[in-house]
Amino acid sequence: MYRDSILGLCVDVSGPEGNAFVLLGYANKYARELGFDADAILAEMQSIDYQHLVDTFERHFGDVVTLVNKEEIGL
Repeated sequence: MYRDSILGLCVDVSGPEGNAFVLLGYANKYARELGFDADAILAEMQSIDYQHLVDTFERHFGDVVTLVNKEEIGL
């Protein structure tokens, strides 16, 4: 994770931080910090496939974290 002067907090999903387990860890962290139901969000993220995991992450945390380079991995 890095901070961009325009985008704010960013995760490069084309690199190691784009790993599903890393994204789940970030989701858990931010859900708890923001007072969201972390267990429900994590269950939803894991329910289908990687595309769904990324979409769910962005839906819940897109105001906090920007996922970059999605096009490089076909998302």
